[in-house]
Amino acid sequence: MDKSDLKKLLIISGVFLVFYFLPADLGRISAGLNEAVLMMNDYARKHVLLCLIPAFFIAGAISVFVKSDSVIKYLGVGASIVVAYAVAGVSGFIIAVCSCTILPIFAGIYFRGAGIGPATVFLYSGPAINILAITMTARVLGFELGFARTILAISFSIIIGLCMAFIFRKEDKERLEDIEADESSEAGISLWRIIVLVGSLIGFLIFANFGDAGTDAGLLYTLRSIKWPLAIFFAATSVLSALFLFNKTQIKEWLLSTLDFTLKVTPLLFIGVLTAGFLLGRPGHEALIPSHWIESLLGGNSFTTNLFAAVTGGMMYFATLTEVPIIQGLVGAGMGNGPALTLLLAGPAVSLPAILVLAGILKWKKTLTYIGLVIIFSAIAGFVFGLIYP
Repeated sequence: MDKSDLKKLLIISGVFLVFYFLPADLGRISAGLNEAVLMMNDYARKHVLLCLIPAFFIAGAISVFVKSDSVIKYLGVGASIVVAYAVAGVSGFIIAVCSCTILPIFAGIYFRGAGIGPATVFLYSGPAINILAITMTARVLGFELGFARTILAISFSIIIGLCMAFIFRKEDKERLEDIEADESSEAGISLWRIIVLVGSLIGFLIFANFGDAGTDAGLLYTLRSIKWPLAIFFAATSVLSALFLFNKTQIKEWLLSTLDFTLKVTPLLFIGVLTAGFLLGRPGHEALIPSHWIESLLGGNSFTTNLFAAVTGGMMYFATLTEVPIIQGLVGAGMGNGPALTLLLAGPAVSLPAILVLAGILKWKKTLTYIGLVIIFSAIAGFVFGLIYP
């Protein structure tokens, strides 16, 4: 029996065992399947057209138009640590999207020559350091949680990036040397053209997902109330800049690169969303794992409780800004301040869909290391915070 036949036999045996031990009462399984479909429906309606597709176009533009030496200069191993990590952190903060939308853009800068450290800072800071989410955290969950989330999310993005850079320094050096060796064949494109196109795409991504206008006064309310005119302006600018600033060959390469990112990322992302929905369901809805189990395990402030909160947060999918009302509900059900902070630090930064896609980009060794660092640092921070603010 060769390896191919053995693999088929194991798959058949696994499927058989699933159906053999399937309970007669399918209520919980039916609920999980229903939630998987509804979460996928929610993701498709709210996140694919306005979040994921623009992110693919941004990633494709970075991959084709941005020269590797430019990325290596500011984000590579040889770049100044202060400059590289500051650029990565600020870039992630400006884009401020969910853990899934950040992935194509992360892949774009990583494959163009960003070091694993700065790239990780960008990966974490995008979903974790979100000015709107941080503001909402302080208002809904209290100033202490909002302040702690702000300081620790910024700190963790840098610390985790430094850890990844140190752990994988040898592999990353070899990877970047290979990228530099291929650099000589690249043709240069005027920087201002790239800035106009990528900046317009990022502008559309930001304002198309800015959130609905609320009752708040001030600049944020003003921006939310004119989000669609701004989004349409940036969409039109993106199309016009592509048509007038780039030739047909460049546009074709950009579209092919965008398609490549789409084909690589989307299937794993959808599988992850369906799996998360099947296991945990949407906020306020029951799936395979009863919500009261999670609520009962998040009470108190032991390190084990915070570790469970970090692992649970890493499995769940939090769309941008949804983590605050979800955690508000869990706090109302008896969750302590420590696990609440842990979820705020780990939940938005990682998710089951993101883990599957990251494994395709970084391979499992780097992915599990990154997830492990996020979980451990978040759990420790939550535990300490819970001791100070029980």
